[in-house]
Amino acid sequence: MARPDAIASPRDGFRFEYDPGVVRFGSGSAAELVDELDRQGIERALVVCGSTVGSTPDVIDPVTEGLGDRLAGVFAETTPEKRLATAYDGLDAVSEHDADALVALGGGSSLDVATLISALSADDRDPEAVGRELADTSSITVPDGDLLPVVGVPTTLAGADLSAVAGVTASPDSGLVEPDDVPAGTDAVGGGVSDPRLMPAATVYDPELFATTPERVLAASAMNGFDKGVETLYASNATPVTDATAARGLGLLADGLRRLGDEGPTAEVLEPVVEGILLVQYGISRPGETTLSVIHAFGHGLTRTSDVQQGAAHAVIAPHALRYLFERVDARRDLLADALGAPDAADPAEAVVDAVTEVRDALGLPARLRDVDGPEPEAFPQVAEEIVADSFIANAPPGLAVRAEEIEAVLREAY
Repeated sequence: MARPDAIASPRDGFRFEYDPGVVRFGSGSAAELVDELDRQGIERALVVCGSTVGSTPDVIDPVTEGLGDRLAGVFAETTPEKRLATAYDGLDAVSEHDADALVALGGGSSLDVATLISALSADDRDPEAVGRELADTSSITVPDGDLLPVVGVPTTLAGADLSAVAGVTASPDSGLVEPDDVPAGTDAVGGGVSDPRLMPAATVYDPELFATTPERVLAASAMNGFDKGVETLYASNATPVTDATAARGLGLLADGLRRLGDEGPTAEVLEPVVEGILLVQYGISRPGETTLSVIHAFGHGLTRTSDVQQGAAHAVIAPHALRYLFERVDARRDLLADALGAPDAADPAEAVVDAVTEVRDALGLPARLRDVDGPEPEAFPQVAEEIVADSFIANAPPGLAVRAEEIEAVLREAY
């Protein structure tokens, strides 16, 4: 893959604002939850999770036992749709159990719902008014005031844990939005909530809990997290801080995810993988900005217009999206190749594409859009428009002009 003449210019300076919560890492660290809550001044925590996690002893028991007498109750009703109505049900559970904090256990959906509950905890508006704002603006304002603190206990590898952002949807059957509010071809209004105060107060990374997650779920989520590291290096707002954490994290993931595919999910295998996921997301969600970029814009466009799962979308599209970038701009290919274990590659761009493809294949993830619940070719023009309009395109590598017809061509290549 030939290097273009025009490459990204060196950065003259940067500003890095990032205020993550406490991080606890290590096998068995769920047992330290009561100590962390004590340090945070939390008296009674409500566990927020999905029904499967809430009914699986290998996952829920270490957390409830680790909370000890700080356990207020369990709200096991989150779903992948991240419904606003579910967050209001969770807020009712907070009152019912007299909780002063939330412990988000599971994947990104549970963390997002817990974050929504936190955002709503200081909002005295009627739920219908909040739904109206979501329908009108695709966002929800976080009011001034104290918010319920959130402690994250992730069990998947998507890398959405050190974030002050959450996704949210609302369907007409909830009574919070009207049928006319729902975009054509979808069944719900979608949007997000963002505020620096929504960053988890603490996040506990316990590889033993990750090992309880089904391998297919881990594999799909891992591709999403892995791509966060790739994008953080080539994003237009990359910094030396995120260069360091993302590069180190990618090195751990490039080896660790291959091993995960070969040996399966054990705590020993997952320890460097979880460490890598922690590092690639460090600093990517900052006040008013993120380093998520073109691959995630593809993921959004595909999942908004079809039933394809986010991890599967990333698995299919990442190699093709990277080729598209490297044919047009430098996209820091040398740094990426170095991070992915090919510092002396004659063609760094090809080495990066090959490394990403090898990780995907080692995880047993799909390679073609036609093999997943994705859009058919006749829908590609609409999908391409969604991708170009996605907010993450603003973080594309310097010098890249994203055009819908080129994005459509990438989708066709991936099909």
